[in-house]
Amino acid sequence: MTNTSAKCPVMHGAMTSTAATNTHWWPNALNLDILHQHDTKTNPMGQGFNYREEVKKLDFAALKKDMHDLMTSSQDWWPADWGHYGGLMIRMSWHAAGSYRTADGRGGGGTGNLRFAPLNSWPDNTNLDKARRLLWPIKKKYGNRVSWADLMVLAGTIAYENMGLKIYGFGFGREDIWHPEKDTYWGAEKEWLAPSDNRYEDVSKPATMENPLAAVQMGLIYVNPEGVNGQPDPLKTAAQVRETFARMAMDDEETVALTAGGHTVGKAHGNGDASLLGPEPEAADITEQGLGWNNHTKRGIGRDTVTSGIEGAWTTHPTKWDNGYFDLLFKYEWELKKSPAGAWQWEPVNIAEEDKPVDVEDPSIRYNPIMTDADMAMKMDPAYRAIAERFHKDPAYFSDVFARAWFKLTHRDMGPKIRYIGPDVPKEDLIWQDPVPAGNDTYDVAAVKAKIAESGLSVADMVATAWDSARTFRGSDLRGGANGARIRLAPQKDWVGNEPERLQRVLSVLEPIAKDSNASIADVIVLAGGVGIEKAAKEAGFNVTVPFAPGRGDAGAEQTDADSFAPLEPLADGYRNWSKQNYAVQPEEMLLDRTQLMGLSAHEMTALVGGMRVLGTNHGGTKDGVLTDKPGTLTNDFFVNLTDMAYKWVPTGDNLYEIRDRKTDAVKWTATRVDLVFGSNSILRAYAEVYAQDDNREKFVHDFIAAWVKVMNADRFDLA
Repeated sequence: MTNTSAKCPVMHGAMTSTAATNTHWWPNALNLDILHQHDTKTNPMGQGFNYREEVKKLDFAALKKDMHDLMTSSQDWWPADWGHYGGLMIRMSWHAAGSYRTADGRGGGGTGNLRFAPLNSWPDNTNLDKARRLLWPIKKKYGNRVSWADLMVLAGTIAYENMGLKIYGFGFGREDIWHPEKDTYWGAEKEWLAPSDNRYEDVSKPATMENPLAAVQMGLIYVNPEGVNGQPDPLKTAAQVRETFARMAMDDEETVALTAGGHTVGKAHGNGDASLLGPEPEAADITEQGLGWNNHTKRGIGRDTVTSGIEGAWTTHPTKWDNGYFDLLFKYEWELKKSPAGAWQWEPVNIAEEDKPVDVEDPSIRYNPIMTDADMAMKMDPAYRAIAERFHKDPAYFSDVFARAWFKLTHRDMGPKIRYIGPDVPKEDLIWQDPVPAGNDTYDVAAVKAKIAESGLSVADMVATAWDSARTFRGSDLRGGANGARIRLAPQKDWVGNEPERLQRVLSVLEPIAKDSNASIADVIVLAGGVGIEKAAKEAGFNVTVPFAPGRGDAGAEQTDADSFAPLEPLADGYRNWSKQNYAVQPEEMLLDRTQLMGLSAHEMTALVGGMRVLGTNHGGTKDGVLTDKPGTLTNDFFVNLTDMAYKWVPTGDNLYEIRDRKTDAVKWTATRVDLVFGSNSILRAYAEVYAQDDNREKFVHDFIAAWVKVMNADRFDLA
């Protein structure tokens, strides 16, 4: 008799702690998962669903009314402070949007990623799971016509409006993702709230924080509210606040406005024992049904809630938009105290009873207001104090600056204004939205192509310039791209990766063509790239037309925030086989990062790299990876020769290799890691072999063109 009692008929390893994937055996292998993290198979809505069209059918007024009603309609299982959910909803919106960082454009509230790990379980997001559950009846009611991403950001905006702030506006159009962005780099720490020293070369110099990070510790949105590494010192905290807000694209005035405005309403929660809280949502028992941080031993709600550990409200009237934050900050001296949960906080000395906020449940009880270390920085840092005093004297100015800063915070990762939907979209063009004037689409495209073809520019010049113009696009925050032709403006015209001298030579040829044809230079740059590809394909024996959509506009310097474009500068571009310097990560990893930001798949990346090599577009005209005897011709030679076992591959220096004939040992070509990874990585080699096949030469040309057009049109939101 066979004993089968100990045998399980299903595959083991479904839990994260026991999962054994192939990759753990080979920790140094290139992981392509980042290119496919939002595969359509994870999306339950189907390919025919278009949220941006669906949201236009939304009854915006009815939704807003329901949101206003929610603010003061309490639920027994999670009672609202003072009967108003405003503070909780604002914190949810803020923490959804506040994960944005300028370095790579990742984070932010534009995708609804706060629903998923790790963000849904960050210590700084404690109890925001309750805010999302409070929104569920509204999401259920309006269904597909409002995304979680839009709803979570709208909640805070409505909360402010409900408490008396005149909001600047709101735009719908954020599409939900359906899978965690697990490949976003939030830091190397293996424990929550590890000391911030790990993120800095020198923690006393905030500018040395590791890029692309913006938060000072793992699991925080910005800074530690108790002080640097939990040690109160407002001036040191001020320096960290300034750096982390700058990495979120905020200046000093916006920083003071957001800090004060965020703490004008609501309260911090630390009136209890944090050790009694249950695990975060991702670690909680199945019976918690996705909720976390629950206290099952004591009450744990209302006045007994524990979130940050700091306890108290910042203002006398925490459900009212007013100037109370500055009134209390400047009226009193403040001293360090410990909250009931043991956290450092600042409390006023000899405060008048009438200036104290009342208890969240019993209005007959009053408690001291509090300030965090970051709040005290607004008083003690000279630059911040000057701004805070100005706001204190002019409440209307403060309200206006805050409303605009809140709008920027919650819309920073949505891209240009053309993507905003709804009746409350402001008419004003804001420089941080990267405005581009309308372009002309009525000129004679064929005539312009003929002029470009006769210009004397090489295939490499045309293709490389178009590529450099378009490659800045980031799907993370929908910035950059060819529209606007900002490659001809500071700072892009001077970026090393754009080869300034070559760029100016090419622009000096293309700009007169644009002027004479009444076409934008943005269109002509992209069109020239297409002309170059068509010429190279013809040389390979294929008569093709590169699809082109006219209508791009040309931005001016006055429409370009040069400082905010600095993070878009490419530090490496594997497509042009170039790196500004040697970095801690391998060149092929940087290639994946840029590929993911541009929204390309692994096979699109493969086709583009192979095509760019044979077209001779390498930065500086280097021959590394140009595995062809016919540069400038769109052949599949890169793949044919990379996979040809007549050759061997020999390292010759830092990121340099020689490809030698096995019989004669003669050097045939040179290459870099970015080239050789398409032969060494098993997945990429599978794609390379497809394009190396004799019967796929034409397929390669068409796949290259399709991927090329995708990059050129990535920022053409008017075509969607």
